[in-house]
Amino acid sequence: MKQISLLIIAIMASMVINAQDIDKSALRQAIERQLATYPKSQLQDIYKAFYQEHFGAEHMITDKEAARNYLDQELATMQDKRDGIYVEPIGMSGDYVRVYLIAVSHKILSSSQLLQAFIESAGDHKSPTTSWATKWQAIVEVVDEVSPGLGSDDERAMLLQASLNNQAVHHSQAYNAAYHPHYRIVTREIFEKMLKDPEVATQPR
Repeated sequence: MKQISLLIIAIMASMVINAQDIDKSALRQAIERQLATYPKSQLQDIYKAFYQEHFGAEHMITDKEAARNYLDQELATMQDKRDGIYVEPIGMSGDYVRVYLIAVSHKILSSSQLLQAFIESAGDHKSPTTSWATKWQAIVEVVDEVSPGLGSDDERAMLLQASLNNQAVHHSQAYNAAYHPHYRIVTREIFEKMLKDPEVATQPR
């Protein structure tokens, strides 16, 4: 037991050292943006946003035909009532964006375009040099500065374990109830290529 405890301490110490390379200013801005835009965000919603930036869309696609069927089903049943928000950056780098399915309903782009961009983005992912567990610890430290007390002890323990396993999580119940999110993850580069005028996606109707 003592050896295991010492090993955990050593791992966490290594993560702290590596986390010093993360741009804390950009991290703070991204967290503040998330909480300002979606005040019902829980700690796991912040985890999800940065996880999506870190791993891209690759973890979300196991079968292209299944991805197409799921997109069609979600478009037919979604309750997204947002007005004028079609795309938004996630994380702190700006390399990935969430493209909301309401953009298809409003004919900003077609479902085929979105699916193709989603699939291409999954294949375009580049592995980060910093481990996800290291980045998550840095994120939690900044969250504690920006919004002290966010996340119960149980939630924090669950997310720590998830980060060590490179595991994805769902949006929280509070986030789903408030925002009904329906989107796909796309690289900013592919998204801008997909639209002749990338500014169209951010203009309110």
